[in-house]
Amino acid sequence: MISLNATTRDNKTRGQLSAIRDSGNVPAIVYGGKEKNEKISISTKLLKLTIEKENFLSNIVTLSVDGKNQNVLPREVVYDVVTDEPIHVDFLRVVPGVKIRIEVPVEFINHEKSPGLKRGGVLNIVRRKVELKCPSEKIPEKLTLDLDGIDIGESFKISSVKLENDVVPTIQGRDFVIATLAAPTVMKEPEKPAEAEEGEGAEAAEGAETAAADGEKSAAESDKKEGDKKEGDDKKPADKKPPETKK
Repeated sequence: MISLNATTRDNKTRGQLSAIRDSGNVPAIVYGGKEKNEKISISTKLLKLTIEKENFLSNIVTLSVDGKNQNVLPREVVYDVVTDEPIHVDFLRVVPGVKIRIEVPVEFINHEKSPGLKRGGVLNIVRRKVELKCPSEKIPEKLTLDLDGIDIGESFKISSVKLENDVVPTIQGRDFVIATLAAPTVMKEPEKPAEAEEGEGAEAAEGAETAAADGEKSAAESDKKEGDKKEGDDKKPADKKPPETKK
């Protein structure tokens, strides 16, 4: 369970709210139940560290206000549009027996034990969170789905999740899908047998040797032709001078 320290605040103007934020705190309010709404402020640094934790908005928080503890549920965090810093938080008191609507995250376990994933299947998550209606003191931390033994083509529906009798999904009347294990979009090509690879290698080597031999033969023939031509030129008689004419 998450814990936060807070102090009461008494401000009436926007200027006072700005002063609270400038001092390193975030204004917040606690409401719900028979008690009056309570104005509080929380350290900005501490709040940001808490928000960064997974599933902040679906976890019960023990809020210590001036030393007095109470269980609350974060309902909304308002952020500055420019700095993206939290500037206000709403907390709902956890009152036993009172039912609330809340989105609970879905967690998948035993990925390594799924034959479908081992064969290259893809886990297609339709709903990463499921909205439930339940007593505030019975909010599940998460919905766990086991992938052990799940093969391609199988799916998880809301009926696959074990819920307490007074914890029900807000979507009624149909067994909606949470996730499916789909076939891979790209099928892997079968690996070539070792013998085939060796055969292809031998053929390639033989082809290279033949090409080299043909190249050497062509070069030899070219050299021979060049030699014959040169020898013919050497044997050709020199041009004779024309006979001198007697005067």
